[in-house]
Amino acid sequence: MTTDTAIKVQGLEKSYKDLHVLRGVDFEVARGSIFALLGSNGAGKTTVVRILATLLKADAGAAAVAGFDVIGQAQKVRETISLTGQFAAVDEVLTGRENLVLIAQLRHLPDPGGIADGLLARFSLTEAGSRKASTYSGGMRRRLDIAMSLIGNPPVIFLDEPTTGLDPAARIEVWDAVKELTRGGTTVLLTTQYLDEAEQLADRIAILHKGRIIVNGTLQELKQLLPPAKVEYVEKQPSLEDVFFALTGEDDTETPADEASAAAKTGKEGR
Repeated sequence: MTTDTAIKVQGLEKSYKDLHVLRGVDFEVARGSIFALLGSNGAGKTTVVRILATLLKADAGAAAVAGFDVIGQAQKVRETISLTGQFAAVDEVLTGRENLVLIAQLRHLPDPGGIADGLLARFSLTEAGSRKASTYSGGMRRRLDIAMSLIGNPPVIFLDEPTTGLDPAARIEVWDAVKELTRGGTTVLLTTQYLDEAEQLADRIAILHKGRIIVNGTLQELKQLLPPAKVEYVEKQPSLEDVFFALTGEDDTETPADEASAAAKTGKEGR
């Protein structure tokens, strides 16, 4: 890894009996950037994140986060990262501020109250800080969840489908929170099945399909893979949606089996 690389993945493979979830995945993520891993349900996105977060061991290949090997230096990796899963991990009995203070105390950081107040302000939650999290909207709960993941200033954050189940307004709130992360120099690996989310947020986009990265580049580079379409003699530039479906051969009605379900059936979920 170079000093400008935050995450490096080489030849990752993972199978559950006869189901090959990852078939040799390779990519790199530059420091301070947002990298989107785009794919349908069951493409293997969550499996990649769990391997990088040291929650699951790959069958083959290598991966490093912030220069630390995910197998040989797992504890160093855990000290370097934060993971926000598909469901907000907030305690709804506590207020927003109490949630933040609790995490700061668990990390044995000085001035937990000051840390909480700073993050509430950063994510526009100051006025709601004294309210129980159970009263928060979906977008507010997600913003609080991301704020909690920033406690301790981890240089790398994994966001695994952070807007799943949110309404359009709440999704925009989360997008703004993610953009705020990189302004502070944080590296973000974002998994998503939403094409517009990748378009809005990512510096680079990799499409994961049937266990392999089939394309990796900037949004502009991906759009150049398809010729412009002509509509009434006017050129129409391809969208990311056009690129995704042209490369994967899928349509939006296709729903592949989720790799997490397959793992549960085999009883070989990460230990």
